[in-house]
Amino acid sequence: MGAILDVRGLSVELPTRTGWVRPVNDVTFSLAEGETLGIVGESGSGKTMLGLALMGLEPPGARRRGEAWLENRDTAADDRNTNLIAASPEEMRGLRGREIAIVFQEPMTALNPVLRVGAQVGEAIRVHEPRLGANEIERRAIEALKRAAVPEPENRARQYPHQLSGGLRQRVLIAMALAAGPGVLIADEPTTALDVTVQKQILELLAQLRRDLRLSLLFITHDLGVVAQIADRVLVMYAGRIVEEGRAADVIRKPRHPYTQGLLRAAPRLTREKLVPIPGAVPSLDALPPGCAFGPRCAQHVADCDGAVPALRDAAQDHRARCILDS
Repeated sequence: MGAILDVRGLSVELPTRTGWVRPVNDVTFSLAEGETLGIVGESGSGKTMLGLALMGLEPPGARRRGEAWLENRDTAADDRNTNLIAASPEEMRGLRGREIAIVFQEPMTALNPVLRVGAQVGEAIRVHEPRLGANEIERRAIEALKRAAVPEPENRARQYPHQLSGGLRQRVLIAMALAAGPGVLIADEPTTALDVTVQKQILELLAQLRRDLRLSLLFITHDLGVVAQIADRVLVMYAGRIVEEGRAADVIRKPRHPYTQGLLRAAPRLTREKLVPIPGAVPSLDALPPGCAFGPRCAQHVADCDGAVPALRDAAQDHRARCILDS
């Protein structure tokens, strides 16, 4: 199956007082139709910036390099692919929502507090179909809320965000993102700050929508446990780079990079095992160590780790890791 999103050597550079830094550094991956790809890492690993860069929503002054080819389903067969990195602002406005959409991690700040929920969902439809009448936009907005499993959608559409629970606000954001029928959905930490029962409901909803709509889902999270529930494949990011990639079951069952192993040891389990935190913190992007960025925190560190940035190398079938110690 061909890739609906094909990212090649994507880097994002941000200006700082000490020079340019790269929160996303030479990232390459593909996303197939109907597939869920999990992107995992600690805060500061670059996963959210990656999602923003694909949407053309990176901070002012940022520079993007590389390619991100998106299959555009609404164009002629001989011109179906658009490079999101080279697209103009006008092209991106046409693609956002229609072909690729994002669900942000903070629903209270992502929603406009002074607009009713139905009006906000309707705006996502009106942008792409300005000729629709008010009644049709309202009908479609309610349908989008219903699709996102919002109970009593007609009533909820008349409410303001502060009148909804966190779980309902997250469902509204999902309804907004899918209202115009995109093929690719980026979900940035969609279960953060939700209790475990609501988290499970949101994950089940996203899985159901993926099956029903043939969505391709880019799922950003810090939680490998969540990835195990929803993702087909996983990318593990550290200091802006991919350090491990493979089928989700393979990466979780037999992680090949010390950082992935550390994330798993630090994750809560149902069994009474002691949690082992990863020592230290993600290094500042303007002071990365030589060689492997994870080296200073790695219990398996050897002198050769500091020679150069390791390449992603095959660790098993369809499984790669950026570590010189992996055999």
